[in-house]
Amino acid sequence: MNTGENIFTYTHIVVENELDTLHHVNNVVYVQWIQDISIKHWNDLSKNSPDLNFVWVVTRHEIEYRGQAVLGDEITFKTYVGETKGVTSVRHVEIYKGTVLLVKAATTWCMLHAKTLKPARITESVLKVLKAGK
Repeated sequence: MNTGENIFTYTHIVVENELDTLHHVNNVVYVQWIQDISIKHWNDLSKNSPDLNFVWVVTRHEIEYRGQAVLGDEITFKTYVGETKGVTSVRHVEIYKGTVLLVKAATTWCMLHAKTLKPARITESVLKVLKAGK
């Protein structure tokens, strides 16, 4: 995990509809969680910058599953922004049960103009938002 100051953290209790037939969290749920924590972090970073007219789309997920979570487990999500250049930004997500790392992911996001939905180079103003708190 990044040792920088800009780590966004969120916790969640596993509920029944997140389980698969083996009674642990379904891998598709982890992908949803990765997207959800990324959006929560972006919304938190950009809350004071309403003039940013951009949206993000996923172009790549790399996910390493190391453990499993079951009903009632308290899960902690940690995320931070990694390499950002051109039109893309890599977001790192780690999902823990206590101190045990369950999932490690790197997702590449492409920034689009909100109106045209065409790729947009990441501007200095967006870069400042992404790096806020460092």
